[in-house]
Amino acid sequence: MADRADNPAPLHVPLAAPDSGRLVDALVLLLLGAGLFWLGHSASTRLNYHWNWAAIPQFLAYTDAATGELRTGRLLSGLFATIRLSLWAGALALVLGTMAGLMRVSSRLFWRLCGGAYVLAVRNTPPLVLIFLFSYFLSGQLIHALGLDAAMAHMPELLHGPAQLLFGPLGQMPGFLTAIVTLGLIEGAYVAEIVRAGVESIESGQWDAASALGLPRWRTLLHVVLPQAFQRMVPPLTGQFVSTLKDSAIVSVISIPELTFQAQELVSATYLSFEVWTLVFLLYLGLGLPCSIAARALERRLARSDRSAPN
Repeated sequence: MADRADNPAPLHVPLAAPDSGRLVDALVLLLLGAGLFWLGHSASTRLNYHWNWAAIPQFLAYTDAATGELRTGRLLSGLFATIRLSLWAGALALVLGTMAGLMRVSSRLFWRLCGGAYVLAVRNTPPLVLIFLFSYFLSGQLIHALGLDAAMAHMPELLHGPAQLLFGPLGQMPGFLTAIVTLGLIEGAYVAEIVRAGVESIESGQWDAASALGLPRWRTLLHVVLPQAFQRMVPPLTGQFVSTLKDSAIVSVISIPELTFQAQELVSATYLSFEVWTLVFLLYLGLGLPCSIAARALERRLARSDRSAPN
């Protein structure tokens, strides 16, 4: 009797059957589909709005009546501008964020203060304020003072094609560069926190072992800590690039002809609000969803490699 009192029998909690869980999921999906169908049917029959989806394809591509050539529409050109802006701003954010993140884990107080000041200043300021501030300072003052706009205007003919491919129309390049710098600075503050967290997540024993071998701090960081931290930083960095892709829409307020700006112009000219913004939604989803899926797949692959690595 004493043994039974000291060692009570374990409680067995019955688990829900897998079939019942699938049934609940199917019912939820069915209700969601029915709700979406009802919403779409109500919008098409009850709203006082005349749908005109036939006008939408020309906003992506159209045939020039004079030459018969196929040309990109405003939304497709805005999509290309968004991709260019996101790639350049993402690359700049990675460089600035890595530098600031390493400064934040530096052994010197001065560098830690510099990195912390950059992160705190950017993350505690509305992005819209930074957009207007840098637009006035860079496009309105600095680029003109340095003569960069004149240099772009007198660029050799041979470089016009590559420059337009990388940065868009030459006449819009000063504003486009301003948008790249501003968006890169904003996103770089968040990348800095990812880098800082990745470096600090490495066990202190790694630093101690490298110090015992006589490695200086910078070599320990470069050859021991960063390779391990990079694996942990890749998934959040990929997610941050998706965030950069979405945040690029904010530069439409300074008339950068990216996707959101082009959509606003089209809505003002055609009054096809629902059709245009629905297409813009699908275009942004088509850009961001594959990146999110790739980030998730990369995260699972890195997790499997960590589990299979020898201890």
